[in-house]
Amino acid sequence: MTRLSEQDDFQIALCTAPDQDTAERLADLMVSDQLAACVNIVPNITSIYRWHDASGRSAVEKDAEVLMIIKTHAELMAELGDLLEKEHPYDVFELISCNIEQASSAYLQWLENSLRF
Repeated sequence: MTRLSEQDDFQIALCTAPDQDTAERLADLMVSDQLAACVNIVPNITSIYRWHDASGRSAVEKDAEVLMIIKTHAELMAELGDLLEKEHPYDVFELISCNIEQASSAYLQWLENSLRF
């Protein structure tokens, strides 16, 4: 395992989608544009969240979704957000990330070679 330095700012980003087809379409765009090296799609998650309707009333919602686990770099997060802003069906989509702190040297090299930055 290799511990990453501050400048090796590889990220794992999370984004939900309403269904498998949407997640696959978005993942294809991310990987084709080299904004993501890999996107894992986890089916059948349940999201429970608070949402405000058009009248401003708040309610707890429960929906079936899929989760995309996106491997990327901090320098690409803004472009990834732009892509999702344009292509994601949700008005408010989730895009959160955290640093990859440790990974195998071979995996890190593959990430670097697979991304555009």
